[in-house]
Amino acid sequence: MLFKQQALLRQKLFVLGSLAIGSVLYLVARVGTLDRLQPICPIESRLPPSEPEQIPLRTLQFKRGLLHELRKGNATKEQIRLHNLVQQLPRAIIIGVRKGGTRALLEMLNLHPAVVKASQEIHFFDNDQNYARGIDWYRGKMPFSFPHQITIEKSPAYFITEEVPERIFKMNSSIKLLIIVREPTTRAVSDYTQVLEGKERKNKTYHKFEKLAIDNNTCEVNTKYKAVRTSIYTKHLERWLKYFPVEQFHIVDGDRLIMDPLPELQLVERFLNLPSRISQYNLYFNATRGFYCLRFNIVFNKCLAGSKGRIHPEVDPSVVTKLQRFFHPFNQKFYQITGRTFNWP
Repeated sequence: MLFKQQALLRQKLFVLGSLAIGSVLYLVARVGTLDRLQPICPIESRLPPSEPEQIPLRTLQFKRGLLHELRKGNATKEQIRLHNLVQQLPRAIIIGVRKGGTRALLEMLNLHPAVVKASQEIHFFDNDQNYARGIDWYRGKMPFSFPHQITIEKSPAYFITEEVPERIFKMNSSIKLLIIVREPTTRAVSDYTQVLEGKERKNKTYHKFEKLAIDNNTCEVNTKYKAVRTSIYTKHLERWLKYFPVEQFHIVDGDRLIMDPLPELQLVERFLNLPSRISQYNLYFNATRGFYCLRFNIVFNKCLAGSKGRIHPEVDPSVVTKLQRFFHPFNQKFYQITGRTFNWP
């Protein structure tokens, strides 16, 4: 009899112990889930609940995983329907300039939970064949997003292609346009460096920068060289101003974005009427890479591709000086039009 009582007692203790362990494991799992749902920005930076038309940051962070699955093509139609996900036309476009930092700007803006980026350059407005496919084709190239998020794409060829301003105006006359610029001579050399690397990869020879940038017959700056033409920012901007008021443009300092990105990103947040969400926590300097990388949360970090930050070839100082003098009057006009001044030579 005593033996049976002891056995029954041991059985009850075992059941109670199992329940206790199960409860502890549930609490641990629950805390871990809550940790993962924490917003990427400090608590004090969250908007008060009274602000209208804003998706809670926690909700957006929680559902980033679903958007990631959509980009990989793994989400089902039922998931799309249940979460009210849509493919939206961009409400903002990074239109240029090439080698100004367009990719860095797009990736950094993607830190904001209310921003969804198109992963690839769409080249809809600057490519006649793509444009002929129509606006529904363009929309189909956009990522899935929640209705209150802003979709942004970037195709730097838009800035210098003549047909693009009118085509974008026909799609959305109130769209916001982002232009990221660097010191014009530095940008031209960076443009040359990218092309040079591509040639070398294919074992092809290429002219030196000086030979391309300076006309051998006149010894003046060669304005037929595309890298030089792209750096005459005011000439391209004037074409855009035939369709859009200057208030719909925001100029980003590409040189500053490399050295101290947060102030530039905060200006863009304000231009896009977004709540301030990107903080210093989201940006950290990688000494090995030589520029800032991105921190989405405690687990997920991202650096730009290794092709960014190429080392420029040495350029004859007299050619650099000649280019700087050539760009100077165009730069002054650019400052006057945009209302933003840079410390360019």
